[in-house]
Amino acid sequence: MAGTILSYEDLRKQARHLENDIDLKLVAFSKLGAGINTPHAHNSSDTVPLLSGEDTFEAMGLEIEQLLGKLTQVNERMSEQPVSGAAMLHTLRRHKDILADLSRDFRKTNSQHVARREREELLQPNKPENYRPEGVNRREQYTIKENQHLYNSDRLVNDQISIAMETREHLANQRQTFKRMQTRFNDISNRFPIMNSLMQRINIRKRRDSIIIGLVIAVCTFLMLLYIFH
Repeated sequence: MAGTILSYEDLRKQARHLENDIDLKLVAFSKLGAGINTPHAHNSSDTVPLLSGEDTFEAMGLEIEQLLGKLTQVNERMSEQPVSGAAMLHTLRRHKDILADLSRDFRKTNSQHVARREREELLQPNKPENYRPEGVNRREQYTIKENQHLYNSDRLVNDQISIAMETREHLANQRQTFKRMQTRFNDISNRFPIMNSLMQRINIRKRRDSIIIGLVIAVCTFLMLLYIFH
């Protein structure tokens, strides 16, 4: 895929696909980070799971980091495309803002998880094994869910703005085309009166030449008759 030259629309589709994928994974990542309880007391190979919650969190974090790197590369390739209008500039700027928001959410979830894990480790000797701050988890999940709804609404509004700007640009191009066509029609209509005026002048000159020739013939005939009778 590295050697394939993709168009702006293909790159934009890739960016949207990666954004949606990262968006969904960040929701699961946030929930996982808010609900992890790292096992400390289970040492038996029969009771310790193959992948603990901490391992799952780290694996998902690595996957999201890779997706963010891919999205960064796609945005850079989109920025290298020739700009064809204000709508394209707005779209590129919007994709960069989305990447910045996703990266910020990812770093925020990581920092919150690290802080929570450190807090649990400090309180671990005074807690039961399976202690979970359910009230804190429920509040964090509710906040994450609300932020996610706001983020999705903001993305939908910006997509609609991009579509409206593209439509406006197309309409402006069509208006310019119609103006050029109207100018050509006006030029053609203005040329016809010039041709009519030229034909009228030619006809006037023909009539004048005919009158002059007739007068010359009449004068010559009169002189000839006068000479003969004289």
